[in-house]
Amino acid sequence: MTATDPSLTALAEGWCALSLLHGRIESHLERALQSRHGLSAREYSLLDVLSRQRDGEGGHLQMKQVADAVVLSQSATTRLVTRLENRGLLSRYLCPTDRRGIYTDVTDAGLTLLRQARPTHDAALREALGEAVQDPQLEPLVRALESVPSPSAG
Repeated sequence: MTATDPSLTALAEGWCALSLLHGRIESHLERALQSRHGLSAREYSLLDVLSRQRDGEGGHLQMKQVADAVVLSQSATTRLVTRLENRGLLSRYLCPTDRRGIYTDVTDAGLTLLRQARPTHDAALREALGEAVQDPQLEPLVRALESVPSPSAG
């Protein structure tokens, strides 16, 4: 393969389109969540991930699991968790069976803010996708995203 291989070019163009779609959606979500709820898109994502753990065993995640779930480095995740903890939206505590492990959980105040922010998030997501589908470069990606089955539907 060479640098001018058409398959590489198509792949690179697809990646650029996906990156553009992601950027547009994240920017739209950021503006809506920040202006209405004082949350960044990352903060919302972290609260959402942790809130979903309440149905699972323990209802919390270790810091490494949090970092993986929100796709951040561990140091960036620690800063994000600290910000939300200082606002009373998250709590951290030592694992009762392994004192080296630190768990993170969403507080009742965090759950309340998340419930308030979820309709804003969902509406902003729909708006961003509605705008993106008008772009011929992004339309196939939006259609693919819309066709992904819901995990709760399975």
